[in-house]
Amino acid sequence: MLEETNGASVSVWMNTAAVPVFSALSEDIEADVCVIGAGIAGLTTAYLLSREGKQVVLIDALGIGAGETGRTTAHFFPPDEWYVDIEDTFGPGTARLVADSFARATALVESIARQEGIDCEFERLDGYLYALPANGFKDLDKECEAARRAGVDVDILPRVPGLSFDTGRCVRYRNQAQFHPLKYLGGLAHALVRNGGKIYGGTRATGIKGNSRLQTVATSGGNIKAKAVVVATNTPFNDRVAMHTKQAGYRTYVIGMRVPKGAVPRILLWDTGDPYYYIRLETPAPDAGHDILVVGGADHKVGQDIHPEHRYDEIERWARDRFPMAQAVEYRWSGEVMEPSDGPAYLGRNPMDDNNVYIITGDSGNGMTHTTIGAMLITDMIMGRDNPWEPVYDPARKAVHGIADFVSEQANTLSQYGQWMTGGEVDSVQEIAAGSGAVVRQGVHKLAVYRDEQGGLHAMSAKCTHLGCVVHWNSAEHSWDCPCHGSRFGLDGEVLHGPAVSSLEAMTLEAGDMMPNTPQAPASHGRNESDGPHR
Repeated sequence: MLEETNGASVSVWMNTAAVPVFSALSEDIEADVCVIGAGIAGLTTAYLLSREGKQVVLIDALGIGAGETGRTTAHFFPPDEWYVDIEDTFGPGTARLVADSFARATALVESIARQEGIDCEFERLDGYLYALPANGFKDLDKECEAARRAGVDVDILPRVPGLSFDTGRCVRYRNQAQFHPLKYLGGLAHALVRNGGKIYGGTRATGIKGNSRLQTVATSGGNIKAKAVVVATNTPFNDRVAMHTKQAGYRTYVIGMRVPKGAVPRILLWDTGDPYYYIRLETPAPDAGHDILVVGGADHKVGQDIHPEHRYDEIERWARDRFPMAQAVEYRWSGEVMEPSDGPAYLGRNPMDDNNVYIITGDSGNGMTHTTIGAMLITDMIMGRDNPWEPVYDPARKAVHGIADFVSEQANTLSQYGQWMTGGEVDSVQEIAAGSGAVVRQGVHKLAVYRDEQGGLHAMSAKCTHLGCVVHWNSAEHSWDCPCHGSRFGLDGEVLHGPAVSSLEAMTLEAGDMMPNTPQAPASHGRNESDGPHR
């Protein structure tokens, strides 16, 4: 079990694997490379660089796999944008490079698991895309043809074989894969240490400063001087604005349902609906008499659904309609994915820093694949080797393709700042139930107030410490989530997910329980800079 995670829910991976725990950094140190983030992106990068003989230090604010890797569905599948869209948008040459990177990333995970003796249940299997008759992408023939031109082993079938319902025509992508992500990370961590790498948990990076020769990473436990820095924190905390206009944070939801062993074929399955759904199987233990059907989907922008529990119900209804043999729901969890505006992830040099600071972000629905590609690409860049994937995933690329999505996302973000002019979500803190939270107005301030199970009230500024949006309560994960750029905070205000670096500011409730639910104008002597959006 993980000691700390970034939410209240528990995934099947957290419940079926133990990961190594490392002590916090407590002094200033030096290294060739400092990697920030101990998920699959950071650990794979650190491991690959250690194989190259680099002296590597890996840090994480929580611990191994305690971020988004522990909340993935952990499969290797074609890109979310599909090959026909990539080919139409970027051309057939880019589609071939994407296909090559996806295939090589999957092969690398398989190779590492074999070479390092990591029992992470890595399994090759086929994946299937089917189209819904009423909505979503329908032209499967074009997708199949584009994927084949990109070098992918695909064909068209009349239906997905072995299922209890008729999917209709589908594209079969051969030789895809799945694994247990936390078992893999545990093995990677041990291999990194064997290679001489150092790992520190409970160590939050708060800033990066330096030049093209040497960077200094400031942390909660000491400074790390390094010739290169890799930010592998799902979304970069070191870039205040630029990268966060190119991508948006989405919550994604997953349930794990018990099914009789052998009742569902061991495949990957994805539909084209809106919302879309996807499945895989997990065997919880070698001697288990049942499997866990992992079903995901029902995404929404972070912080824009205060009570998202209904999304689990929607996924369950979808699954029971198609898998009548499904039994009890044993797991419910959610995670955060970063959606790039034009499709490919952002992997490489951070455009706002010197040429020795790198980022891995924009994972979309292909987190395990994109992060492994990022680790391979950045290792080549640090080692001074050319890599043909570099321009495809360049974080500095302009949002020329997907401009409509870019504009829509920016409009959505800007609209969130209007919440500073509205009242609170409740009139009085008395309305906040035990174990729940709400935003209340106190004069010119908005407060994020949580009532614990004993009835005690905990008040913090509702201003996200990144760029000043109003955070919202997430009743499913018991966290405060920012609807603008995807930052998340715990019950104590501590950062759970960037790009925010600092905690929500602790505040004091005024005497009395009633909170006026109408905005009040600030005093004429000026605005309190701790509240409201930055200008």
